[in-house]
Amino acid sequence: MKKILVILDGIVAKKLMQRIVETNTIDNSYDVVYMNDSLLPEQKTSNITFYKFDPTSESKLGMVLDKDVHAQALVVLNSKDEMLSVIKNIKQRKKNLPISILDYWGINIEDSYINIYKGIEVLANGMVERLPNIPVMAQNIGLKQGEIMEIKIPFGSSYAYRYIGSIEQNEWKIFGLYRNEELVDIKPSLILKPNDMILVIGKPAVLMQVYNAIGKSQGQFPMPFGHNIYLYLDLFLQDKKRIIDVIQEVKYINKRLKNQRLIIRITRPTTVGIINLIKNSFERTDGIEFKMDYHNLGMIKLLKNDIKAYDIGMVILTNEMFRNKKNIKEILDLRVPIFKLGDELVGVIKKTVVLINDVNSYEQISPVVFDISNQLKTKTRIFDMNPIGEHEDKSNLLDHFENLAKIFNQKIEIITNEKNPIRELKKQTNTLQVLPLKEEMFKQRFSWKFLYTNPDLISFDMKKYSQLLIPIIEE
Repeated sequence: MKKILVILDGIVAKKLMQRIVETNTIDNSYDVVYMNDSLLPEQKTSNITFYKFDPTSESKLGMVLDKDVHAQALVVLNSKDEMLSVIKNIKQRKKNLPISILDYWGINIEDSYINIYKGIEVLANGMVERLPNIPVMAQNIGLKQGEIMEIKIPFGSSYAYRYIGSIEQNEWKIFGLYRNEELVDIKPSLILKPNDMILVIGKPAVLMQVYNAIGKSQGQFPMPFGHNIYLYLDLFLQDKKRIIDVIQEVKYINKRLKNQRLIIRITRPTTVGIINLIKNSFERTDGIEFKMDYHNLGMIKLLKNDIKAYDIGMVILTNEMFRNKKNIKEILDLRVPIFKLGDELVGVIKKTVVLINDVNSYEQISPVVFDISNQLKTKTRIFDMNPIGEHEDKSNLLDHFENLAKIFNQKIEIITNEKNPIRELKKQTNTLQVLPLKEEMFKQRFSWKFLYTNPDLISFDMKKYSQLLIPIIEE
């Protein structure tokens, strides 16, 4: 929940207060400072706290600022002098607090944290749009119910560092993106970044759901890849004990993640008994669907059809499926995360591990690392043992992980030394490793393992631990 400071006075402020109440959601809470009782709405909610005093008083405003950590301030006042005084008071306490102000006087402030809305220009534009042969702005298009929306990508959002082609867009569409105040061409390979402003179009109710999902910083995976998780079981490749272990691990994952359904695709069944064993294991679990394949249609064909049909956000495969890398390479085209089940399945994952290699790919997967560790309630351990690129790039990447950890309210352990990273990784227990899913992982290997020094490739070939493979855009 984000805390917002609102300082109001005047006729416009009354309308603004009414609008805040009408669009109020549980995701925000408000501290409202006012001077006139006429601003108070008839309907009050528990997440809005009202303070009646003159906001130009530094000491009184300071008590509200010091009470809570505010994500943003909104200031609408009748006087230019009062506005400047309030801004000064806020800046003395919270120098980097983003402030939005409504300006009717031509205030000129050079501060990147202050967003100025020119009141006269807003009114003039609204009136000009009523004239014939004048283009209509977005707020007056269609049913005027919110079919077009502007959404800012916040730090820590599950949509940050996702490429547009990987985002499921049902009944809504991204049609525009502004980055650094410039319009960027939309294409499937374009990666969304924090502070990007996207323009979306669709059903108003759907857009509100999208807005809420983008604004949340944790507990969203497997979104935005899809809503459901999918287990593909080839019974011909696993014995009974392995299947029992796999089922226990999947039940644990399904219980922890915020997916809506678990789809279990069973192919090449061996006996009726083993099918009944699988179904009985989920007998009292809601949201489970079983799909049978008696015709051996092939894994890739089934996956392509099922991912589209069932809104799949993560596919679970056993490591036995990866024995022939050439045949399974087409899973790259699915563009969904792959949960590869290792040999050691204990039903409980206690650590999430990242072995940093290159900057670009690990920056892309970083939000998923903290999202998944938050849902699985695991500790996050970052191994920085192999120098990558320039020292500054590596330092920036580690800072990026630490900043995301703060956003997700998690503690991370960064391990930096000159030891063999793979050897240290093998010492871990009850571990899930998060890796970028790369094309080179599926290339033929030489039989001499010592020729390979890329930690991603060596890790991918390991069978001991489970791994979450996140699709990326490779440069």
